[in-house]
Amino acid sequence: MGLSEKVSYLKGLMDGLEIDVSTKEGKILVQMADILEEISDAVEGMQEEIDEITELVDTIDQDLGDVEEALYDDDDECCCDDDECCCGDEDDDDEELDMDDNELYEVTCPSCGDTICIDEEMLEEGSMECPNCGETLEFDFDDSENPEGNE
Repeated sequence: MGLSEKVSYLKGLMDGLEIDVSTKEGKILVQMADILEEISDAVEGMQEEIDEITELVDTIDQDLGDVEEALYDDDDECCCDDDECCCGDEDDDDEELDMDDNELYEVTCPSCGDTICIDEEMLEEGSMECPNCGETLEFDFDDSENPEGNE
């Protein structure tokens, strides 16, 4: 039995008991029954809205699952040859950087182990902060290890 049915049953009992509405107690009981009926209607209205919202959220969740599946499941499969991959692997990023006119050098941060590609200009500055952990990396080399290969 739902809330509105219970309130209707209560009002029916009150009618069957022939409560005298001219007394103080009778007025209170009738007023309480009316308030219960209004509360019952409000709660049922909210429950209907909650049911609609729940259904909408379930639909959105299913749609989001479809989108996630389309985006993330395809990452594991590569349709390219090993030599010429177009899927955005890290190796491709390195090849793109190497294609620039500037010569690039790989530096490994001793703190976090992150490999960073830097150009000659950054190397000549002598130091930089690791973009991953913020550790200061200093570049110190003598004449025998000139990055340009000149002696």
